[in-house]
Amino acid sequence: MTIEAKYGVPTVAVHTDKFDRVVRSVADVSGMPGLRQVFVPQPIMGKTAVELRAYVDGKNPISGRPVMQEVVEGLTRSFDGSDSGVEFDRSTPRLVEPDTEENLHRLFLDNHWTDMLPIVLPTEERVAAMLASSRRKPDEIVGRMRSTHFREYWEYSVEKVAVNAVMAGARPEYFPVILALAATGVTARGSSSSAMATMAVVNGPIRREIAMNAGTGAMGPYNHANATIGRAYGLLSQNLQGGSVPGISYMGNQGNNYAYNSVTFAENEERSPWEPFHVQHGLRPDASAVSVFTGCRSTAFTLGLREKHWREHVRNLLRGMDPYGPPTLLLDPIAARQFVERGGFTKKDALIDWLHDTARLPASEYWDYQLVQNYVYPRATFGEEPWASNLRAAPDELIPMFRREDIHVVVVGGETNGYWRIMGCTYQNTVSVDDWR
Repeated sequence: MTIEAKYGVPTVAVHTDKFDRVVRSVADVSGMPGLRQVFVPQPIMGKTAVELRAYVDGKNPISGRPVMQEVVEGLTRSFDGSDSGVEFDRSTPRLVEPDTEENLHRLFLDNHWTDMLPIVLPTEERVAAMLASSRRKPDEIVGRMRSTHFREYWEYSVEKVAVNAVMAGARPEYFPVILALAATGVTARGSSSSAMATMAVVNGPIRREIAMNAGTGAMGPYNHANATIGRAYGLLSQNLQGGSVPGISYMGNQGNNYAYNSVTFAENEERSPWEPFHVQHGLRPDASAVSVFTGCRSTAFTLGLREKHWREHVRNLLRGMDPYGPPTLLLDPIAARQFVERGGFTKKDALIDWLHDTARLPASEYWDYQLVQNYVYPRATFGEEPWASNLRAAPDELIPMFRREDIHVVVVGGETNGYWRIMGCTYQNTVSVDDWR
C-alpha cells in the first residue's frame, strides 16, 4: 500500500490464501479497496524450492486464475485509483433501539461487541455511574488504538471506555485503572498470527483501595477487580480499535486464553524484597499506575531455587524460551527472597544483569529461530545494535538471547509455595492511574 499510495508505483501484493479476508479488510479500511492482490496456497513454511515454484506457476486458490497472469495484469493494466478514495463511516449510534433484554444481548453478540461471554448491558444509568468515578469529561479523547501497524488508528472517548467497562461488569471505582489502560494506546486484541495476549500489572495505593489481589490466586479467576478490569481492557480494545473478528481483523492461529482478562493482577509490593515495578519506571512509591506488556504467549515455570544447581536450572528455563519474546520473571515472594539469599541480588538491577549474562545461545542457534529470522535479522542487517554485532559473531560464540533493557521482574503470589514462572512478553509502558481519577 505504501509503494502504491505514496510513490505511485504499480504494485501487486502477494499473500497466502489464509489471509484473503484480512488483507482485503486492511485495504478497505485504508481507503484502497482496489489494491491489486494475488494469493498462493498456505503453508509456505517447510516447503521446498520446487514446491514453492509450483505455487508461483500454479493457480490462485481464491480466483482460480494463473498466479503469474494476475501479477502481469496487475502491473500492466491501467489503474486510475478511482476506487481508492472511498470514505467509510466510522461512527456507531450512541444508543441502540429499545428491545427485550434477550434481544439486546443477542444484538451485542451478533455484532461482535462481546468476548462471547455474557455482558452487563450498558444502560445510560450504568454508564453515568461509571463516568462519575473520573473527573474527565465524557467526550474527552482518551487515546488511539489499532490491532496491527498495518491498520489505521481509531480514537475513543471517556464515555466509550465507560460503556465497555460496564459491559465487563466492572465497578465504578475501578474506572480510573481502566481509563489508564485505555490511555496506554496498547491493544489487548493485537492481531498477530502467533496469538499473543497482553499482561497488565497494577501498582500503588489503588490496589488496596479497590481490593485487587496480589497474593494467592492473583493471576486466576478469584478476584472481581482483577477479572473485570482485565476483561474491560480486552473489550475496549476490540470495540474501540475497529473490531477483532477472526479471519478479518484477528489472525491468531490458535487463539490465546490469556486474552479473556489480559493476565491482570496487582504486584505484591508489601512482600517484595525490591522496589515496586512502577518505581523502576519513574513514578513515586505513593503513586498508582498500571504497566502493560504485549506478546504473552509462552511461559516456563519451576519450584524455588535449589541449593546446588539453581543457576543451571534458571539458565535452562531461559534457554527454553523463544528469543523473540523477552522474559519477565513473575516471582512468588518466597522465590524472590531465594534470589536474594542464594544469589545475593539485593537489588533487582543486579538480578536483571545476571539474567542477561546467563541467557546466551551459540550464534548459529540464535539466528536459526524463525521469529528471529523474521523480525530481528532485518534490523541487524540495517546496522541496529546489539543485533548487528551479534550477526558478526562466530557460529559457536555465545551471544545474549535478549537485550538487557527487555528483561523485567515482578513479584506476585501468596507464599503458599515458592513457585515462579517466566512470561515471554514485551514491556510497553507505564501509565499513571491518578491522572484519570
